Amino acid sequence: MESEKAHILHSFWKKKSILRHLDAGEVAYLEEATEIRHYKRNEIVFLEGKRMMGSYVVLSGVVKQFRTGGEGRDYILRLAKPFELVGYRSALSDELACNTSTAIEDSSLFYIPTECLRRLVKTNGEFALDLLQIACGELQESHSLITDIAQKSVRQRLAELLLTLKNKFGVNDAGQIDISLTREELANVVGTATESVIRLLSEFKTERYIDVSGKRITILNERVLENIATL
Repeated sequence: MESEKAHILHSFWKKKSILRHLDAGEVAYLEEATEIRHYKRNEIVFLEGKRMMGSYVVLSGVVKQFRTGGEGRDYILRLAKPFELVGYRSALSDELACNTSTAIEDSSLFYIPTECLRRLVKTNGEFALDLLQIACGELQESHSLITDIAQKSVRQRLAELLLTLKNKFGVNDAGQIDISLTREELANVVGTATESVIRLLSEFKTERYIDVSGKRITILNERVLENIATL
């Protein structure tokens, strides 16, 4: 009977993930050297400032990566969904973790020890190119985030975030954005106070741009939100 790890590896091998260019021998190597780890909501995957012994591919759930400012406030840098890689830059550079990562819902992660990742980078050019392209994409996202915080209002940034979340995570059967974030988490992505996000969500709902049910948000007028985000 095929093991859970073997099933996941062969499934990822066939799909659009960082593992899709691996050959049968490399898949067998990973099956021996890696492990699947399960995390409950709010459980820490790794801590900022700690030594990284490996990296992770998200199998299910969502992982948030954030840094804590001097005032004790968290700033969410990224929300990683299934098939995305976390922790690889610090692992490859042999530096301390540059952020903290936690599961924002029950999640399963595929743990790849650093020596495995380095071996694949050295021996598989397509895998290495994929990793480089991922790093470049994340760098562009960071640059855009810095620009937005410097140049856009909180209202613009929140409208842009809602559109980004819908684009990245899609919607469920009820048409709601398929990720459940607290008001504080939304504020930590936008870079503002929780009270400001609560007020703006209420305004967007009153103006019929969105509908809100608990932590679930439905976009009702995408064009208006696009206009707000780009004003």
